[in-house]
Amino acid sequence: MRLFKNTWFNRFAQKEGITDGELREAVNQLEAGQVDADLGGDVYKVRVSRSGEGKSGGYRVIVLFKSEKRTFFVYGFAKSDKENIDRGELRGFKKRSKNAFSMTMADFKVGAISEKQMREYDKMCLVKEPETTHGAKKSSKVEYAAASH
Repeated sequence: MRLFKNTWFNRFAQKEGITDGELREAVNQLEAGQVDADLGGDVYKVRVSRSGEGKSGGYRVIVLFKSEKRTFFVYGFAKSDKENIDRGELRGFKKRSKNAFSMTMADFKVGAISEKQMREYDKMCLVKEPETTHGAKKSSKVEYAAASH
């Protein structure tokens, strides 16, 4: 499973203190079929807890997800700031999902897609999986390889 964050979402997560471990947990829940909201078109809304408030008062994260393929974190908001996404936003996420899952992994390598495509796909950042040693995770720290144009 390859995990990606677009630039906007990466800034949002850093500002709000959402850790990569919390995002990996959200993916694990999706893989296990524990879905908060299936919005159709491989677009899901998942709840991520806010420190001291739990999931119900926390964040809502829009995820483009295909089991055993790729996961794209594309948008998030605090439940206290916004009730839900609107229909226009949902249409946009579904279109982005269709485009993202039609791309090959070679398309995501640094410099492999054009500047225009990079803008179109929100300059996605690859989240690398931690290296493993004999089946155990070596580190939970995530490294980023920002695609350049």
